[in-house]
Amino acid sequence: MQKKTKSLLEELQSIGATRDINHVIESRASNIISSAINLIELMQKHYSSDKAELLEKKLLSAIKSKDQARFSKSLRKKNETE
Repeated sequence: MQKKTKSLLEELQSIGATRDINHVIESRASNIISSAINLIELMQKHYSSDKAELLEKKLLSAIKSKDQARFSKSLRKKNETE
């Protein structure tokens, strides 16, 4: 009788397939929130308080509207006026 063994790749694939979607969402959200906080702190450090506040609003607006270009346009516009 031949003993069946799984390859390491098969083991890793089975772990990924059974992953809990709630855990994936929680993990991604945690990473995104940490990155957003770091970005806001960086903007506050490098821009005046008025500009940083405006850019923070534009960032949140871009996220809500699911429009990545919205924040980029406002950032480029800010750089052109300086």
